[in-house]
Amino acid sequence: MTGRKEDMPSSVSGKDMSVFDHFAEAASTFASKAWFFAMCVLLILIWAPSIAIIGDVDTWQLIINTATTIVTFLMVALLQNSQTRANEAVQHKLNAIADGLADLMEAQSDQSPGLAQDMVELRDAVGLEHREGTSH
Repeated sequence: MTGRKEDMPSSVSGKDMSVFDHFAEAASTFASKAWFFAMCVLLILIWAPSIAIIGDVDTWQLIINTATTIVTFLMVALLQNSQTRANEAVQHKLNAIADGLADLMEAQSDQSPGLAQDMVELRDAVGLEHREGTSH
């Protein structure tokens, strides 16, 4: 295989992650827990009867709309960061599998002449030839 094991991430977290990446990872983990959802439901249950205290319906709605918009905006940015890194990790793994399969096909092509063409097609399909000259 042409790629080294350390070039292929085993997860979406690693030592070369930025401070923002670490924060986004922690936020993603935090937001994926059942108790986080329960806290969100609790917030709505607390907000709903607050109309009695606030009095003005427009202010009452503005409070929940503003709070949820801000949280949604920030969470989308954080979760997108985590999702992008997860997609990159999966792509690296798939490339490693395709590269290993192509190497195996190349080694066995003497015994099965059709494998040589299949190996070329596999490498072309996933762009392995282009990636071999660059770092992963």
